Amino acid sequence: MSDKKYTDDEILAIKDKILQGLEEVIDPELGIDIVNLGLIYEIRFEQNGATEIDMTLTTMGCPLADLITDQIHDAMKSIPEVTKVDVKLVWYPAWTVDRLSRYARIALGIR
Repeated sequence: MSDKKYTDDEILAIKDKILQGLEEVIDPELGIDIVNLGLIYEIRFEQNGATEIDMTLTTMGCPLADLITDQIHDAMKSIPEVTKVDVKLVWYPAWTVDRLSRYARIALGIR
């Protein structure tokens, strides 16, 4: 990693790229990406490229947690600014259907 320092605007743009990458991670049970499902709570990007992603799952003890985490790591490989990824599972606030995007609601038939 070079000594380059990212500006605030560049960091926002990188976070957008990270979010776009996360849209490629599909929940295998629901067939919808984890961003539209509202599973991503926060993204922290550091100057050295270390990235922390706070996310939740639709249910505690979801058997797909490892699979989804592996898919996140794979998706982040396409973003050159990201040098390290740490996925943190959080349970607060608890996920509810209120977090679904309009797209996810339509796809799942939820009003």
